[in-house]
Amino acid sequence: MTDVTPLLAAVDGFADRLRALPQSRLSRGAAAEALTLARELAARAQRLEEPGAAVPREMPEAGMFAVADQVAVAGHDLAEALALAGQAGDGVLEAVRLVEEAAGRCGL
Repeated sequence: MTDVTPLLAAVDGFADRLRALPQSRLSRGAAAEALTLARELAARAQRLEEPGAAVPREMPEAGMFAVADQVAVAGHDLAEALALAGQAGDGVLEAVRLVEEAAGRCGL
């Protein structure tokens, strides 16, 4: 299994910072940005897990207070899918970049 630790650390750190945000910061765009990230990570995992599927299922909006958990779950799912597919190298780097960019847009 290839090392997915950088991705796990990135999504867990981002999720922890989101959990610490006050409601006002979440409602000013951080939650929407995080949901977009969670949906992208989930879609990437689904494409690896179900390569023949036409369109990945979209992660539902569960509210601003659940978005940190959605990021963590989607990130962990992607890490597992990358590891099982033997594509952790570049896939991990790309996913970490997505997490870092989202964190930057959220001011985290």
